Amino acid sequence: MTAFFTHCWKSARASLAPALLSVFLLLLPGHTALADGSTAEITQMRLERSAEGLLLYAAVRVDLPAAVEEALVKGVPMYFLAEVDVVRHRWYWSDKVVAGVQRHMRLAYQPLTRRWRLHVSSGLITSNSLGMALNQNFDSLSDAMTALQRFSGWKVADASMIDADATHKVEFRFGLDLAQLPRPFQIGAFGHSDWSIFVKSTQQISPEAPR
Repeated sequence: MTAFFTHCWKSARASLAPALLSVFLLLLPGHTALADGSTAEITQMRLERSAEGLLLYAAVRVDLPAAVEEALVKGVPMYFLAEVDVVRHRWYWSDKVVAGVQRHMRLAYQPLTRRWRLHVSSGLITSNSLGMALNQNFDSLSDAMTALQRFSGWKVADASMIDADATHKVEFRFGLDLAQLPRPFQIGAFGHSDWSIFVKSTQQISPEAPR
């Protein structure tokens, strides 16, 4: 009898192992299954040193999920967030973040004029700060998205923050800022791939060559 139960347990364990492994992998941070729902990619990222500082040139391609586009057309503003961290490598200690910048973008449809408005600010965009944010109007959603997805000459660090003799890592992140959505949308969007818009890329800056 003991041998019988031992055999049954081994068979059950063998059949459950693949299933348990699959569940475990899905729970791991950064597993590809968690990123498959993303509808964005960085198509260009270039860094340039200048007298005023470190400049970022980047382009993002975003395919708006149907749920996001439908909410936009119904008059719900969408908030996007672009972030850049500049980290200096230190062999004698942990790496140090020497600069960090953000760009907040609010995209909204104006039903009365049938136009799209894009607000851009370095800080959070609220109802009280809309007047202080840069804004542009567009005739179509595609035109507004084109402007939203391009970053040209964005200064991400002052020249004094970049050590010419050190290696730096620059991480660029872009995505939909779910925390800015109305509360009912936040609850509905959490964990749903239809609202998954996030992408990031990292580049390294080598020390400047001796002159």
